[in-house]
Amino acid sequence: MGVINAKEVQVGDEVFVIYNNPHVPTVSNIRAAEIVPHPKDPNAVALFLNDTFHTIEDDDALFSSEAAAEQAYNDFIENQDQLT
Repeated sequence: MGVINAKEVQVGDEVFVIYNNPHVPTVSNIRAAEIVPHPKDPNAVALFLNDTFHTIEDDDALFSSEAAAEQAYNDFIENQDQLT
């Protein structure tokens, strides 16, 4: 599905994420992000998204392409529709 293991990313990698709008929780977008050196931990990397550094969490989903992220999002929405 194009999911990237967060433990295998390297500085300079471009990844795609499904980003939930913090102001409108029902809105999600697929965004390109870059893997960068963590600004406070020289032994870690961070996600640079929307001009902001984000710590990469264990439950973050990183995708190798926009198409892979879109497919994962569509699969998630389809599964949610089947539950209701």
